[in-house]
Amino acid sequence: MAIGRPKKMINMYILDILKHYTDAEHPMTQKEIQQRLETEYDMIVDRKAVKANLEDFINDGTYNIDYATKIRFSPNPKTGELEKNEILTGVYYNAEFTDSELRLLMDSVLFSKSIPSTNKSEILDKLKDLSNKYFKFSTANIQSYESTDREMNKELFYTIEILDEAIKNGLQVKFLYNEYGADKKLHHRLNEDGEVREYIINPYYMVATGGKYYLICNYDKYDNIAHYRLDRISNIEILDTPRKAKNQVEGLVGLDIARYMNEHIYMFHGKSVKAKFEAPKYLISDILDYFKADVNFKELENDQVLATVKVNETDMQLWARQYCGQIKMIEPQSLAEACKQDLLDAIKLYED
Repeated sequence: MAIGRPKKMINMYILDILKHYTDAEHPMTQKEIQQRLETEYDMIVDRKAVKANLEDFINDGTYNIDYATKIRFSPNPKTGELEKNEILTGVYYNAEFTDSELRLLMDSVLFSKSIPSTNKSEILDKLKDLSNKYFKFSTANIQSYESTDREMNKELFYTIEILDEAIKNGLQVKFLYNEYGADKKLHHRLNEDGEVREYIINPYYMVATGGKYYLICNYDKYDNIAHYRLDRISNIEILDTPRKAKNQVEGLVGLDIARYMNEHIYMFHGKSVKAKFEAPKYLISDILDYFKADVNFKELENDQVLATVKVNETDMQLWARQYCGQIKMIEPQSLAEACKQDLLDAIKLYED
């Protein structure tokens, strides 16, 4: 019998208790569930009602309720004979996400370079609610993971929503694109006349890499693939005009997104080349971090390897700069010359 709250809500309260207080290491007995119903929901419920609701959950199969059973012999109130009864015990909610899976999701939000800290707090709180009271994750130090004086784009989630709708319905969008100034604030990109530049875009895919979100699309004036940071987009609007067919955009038909992302580690647009470079063996792990399994190695003398990878040429040049004292670009010749020129230009900066 329930007092003070609607009896029909007992099952939802029991489910809430299981979600919040139990897991495989912290199961509850029917008596403990009764006690929680009384202390937290002001409901007096007999054991039979608890058992009936638990059996409903188990038989329905909608919720991941696990349990153990034990056998108890009790006298029949009419005959006095001992009867065998199966008792539900050790009941717990088997959450959709393990703690390690949930932690991985929360870390991806926490270390995102696109999501404003206010939105991070909201998302992390929602994710944390998917676990129970034993899950430990503090959102108190979010500010320590990012600059607090850099303006963040608060339109990010609205932009994602509009782009998702546009991609699903095959429509164009228009937006303004922004860049940071010396004041650490976002400013609209201007055209040659000094006026705010408006972009008409054919959107195809949204992707994430390096903690940043990108739109893979086509700038309507041209016929090649372009990329735009979602956190730099503002004032987005969906248009009534259909986007270009994929066969009208060079390189879009048959695009393998996973391979494309591996070839564009910094998301510069343009064609990919087969790049070869020499590197010490101790850099192999670093190389694989960037280029994944698409890179091939050939062992050389003096603990060196020859690495071969298909990659966007501009991305490769930028990547090579951080290892300029350790790797030597071999092919293509134009890329090797560009890397050499980068070194010469860097030396000039430090000359008196």
